[in-house]
Amino acid sequence: MSTIIYPSPIFGPVHSRRLGISLGINLMPADGKVCSFDCIYCECGLNGDHRPKLPRPTREEVAQKLEEKLQQMKAEGQLPDVLTFAGNGEPTCHPHFAEIIGDTIRLRDQYCPKAKVSVLSNSTMIHRQQVHDALMLVDNNILKLDTVDPIYINKVDRPQSTYDVDKIIERLKAFNGHVIIQTMFMQGSASDESVDNTGEEYVAPWLEAVKEIAPQQVMIYTIDRETPTQGLLKATHEQLDAIRDRVIAAGIPCSASY
Repeated sequence: MSTIIYPSPIFGPVHSRRLGISLGINLMPADGKVCSFDCIYCECGLNGDHRPKLPRPTREEVAQKLEEKLQQMKAEGQLPDVLTFAGNGEPTCHPHFAEIIGDTIRLRDQYCPKAKVSVLSNSTMIHRQQVHDALMLVDNNILKLDTVDPIYINKVDRPQSTYDVDKIIERLKAFNGHVIIQTMFMQGSASDESVDNTGEEYVAPWLEAVKEIAPQQVMIYTIDRETPTQGLLKATHEQLDAIRDRVIAAGIPCSASY
């Protein structure tokens, strides 16, 4: 089992399947994982396997390291397509997330104004007004909704605190369309229980929730790297394409990453 623990606060640039040349911003410690989910498919491993000893980077450290990297990339003639908040856990858990978003937009405008600012989030902190307002400022507000089934969420995403999917959907609707829904589809099993969410019993209610949210886009994807839990399998191209086509038929742009 191999896992990826990203440097902090800046890593890359890397080539993203969905976003292009991406400069990563990791608001979690560089030596471990801190997340409000404990997804069985996470490339960073399970929370308990990678307890960090270092602190989160400060707001000041993030701004300093980001500016240094953007200066370097500009000098080398390779500017990023996107500045992506991702890494070893949930970025919106950082106590100064909103301020860091403001700093990042300022530096983006100064050094690479054509680059987009993206946030990959599991949606657990969007009830916080500061987080909501900060996400309204970024170009790509990419928020997770793997399913609307609470049993599946507790089995696969494994929230580390109370998670009410109906309330999450209401908060996703509150972005008034300025949101990209990101959903992991997969097959296989974990602990002798199916984790296949590609069937109609999962896809149909998920699609109804997506229609209610009315996002600007939907990104569906499947497992790309080794997972910490054995027995998980990729969704097929045909399965993803069929789900994508249903989203598009509902009038919502949708992409599938295999």
